[in-house]
Amino acid sequence: MTDESVETEHLIIPALGGIYRRFAPLSYAFMRFATGAVLFPHGVQKVFFAPFDRYVATIAKAGLPLPTFLAGCTLFSEFVAAACLALGLFTRPAAVIIWIQMSVIITVFQWQYGYFWTNRGIEYALLWWLLCIAIAFRGGGRYSLDHLIGKEF
Repeated sequence: MTDESVETEHLIIPALGGIYRRFAPLSYAFMRFATGAVLFPHGVQKVFFAPFDRYVATIAKAGLPLPTFLAGCTLFSEFVAAACLALGLFTRPAAVIIWIQMSVIITVFQWQYGYFWTNRGIEYALLWWLLCIAIAFRGGGRYSLDHLIGKEF
């Protein structure tokens, strides 16, 4: 079975095979778009509605070096890289940027709280981390701006 084929004989409800075949080519683009689009509002919130110093202070309190630079990286990641990921533009670098941010969030800010996001744990950031690994390896895909311009990084 390829990425875009559906074997109807293995389906519990074979009559759904046509629907699955029709939308299977769009599934990766949807996953990539959703990964960026769900993170993007976090960036909008940070860029337009919260004081920058708040993020600098949080990073400094965690003991990380260059807190002003890292706060800027956070805003860039959640605003620019998330938008690029959703659109499929510079997809691999955007996925790696977000993956790095999620690595820091998981290890520095959330690890101590355990797994579940309801207790400030790693669950939500881990999901983004895993999705960004997959997207970094796969790239923008057929339905991306990278594909449209004919270049991927």
